[in-house]
Amino acid sequence: MKEFVLKTTKKYELVDITEKVSSLIDKVGDGMCIVYTPHATAGIIINENWDESVQKDFINLLNKLIPEGKWEHDRIDNNGAAHLKSAIIGPSKTIPIKNGKLQLGKWQSIMFCEFDGPRSERKVIVQVIKCM
Repeated sequence: MKEFVLKTTKKYELVDITEKVSSLIDKVGDGMCIVYTPHATAGIIINENWDESVQKDFINLLNKLIPEGKWEHDRIDNNGAAHLKSAIIGPSKTIPIKNGKLQLGKWQSIMFCEFDGPRSERKVIVQVIKCM
């Protein structure tokens, strides 16, 4: 198991972590890569990173579905929407590895989703399970 820390700069942000994850899988051969973030206001998705409008559309959709300022948890620390977005998106994704490479589609990237930023330290854990 390996991990890395990233910094986010916006309240809502998608950060492409594909290269960092790829650098941590070493020479596995075949297996599975689990990418996980241990934060209650963040998530992990796999989606297109080539066209920035996809990222903007994703954030805009979530903001329309889960607007700010109307949740009971807002009385505690004003981030109820971030918790709900994180729960719906989820904290992890599993990607197959073949011949030492993540089996992502041509346009797919692994994205860290920030829903309560900016944050100076967001942890991502990468676990590789090697197949025999």
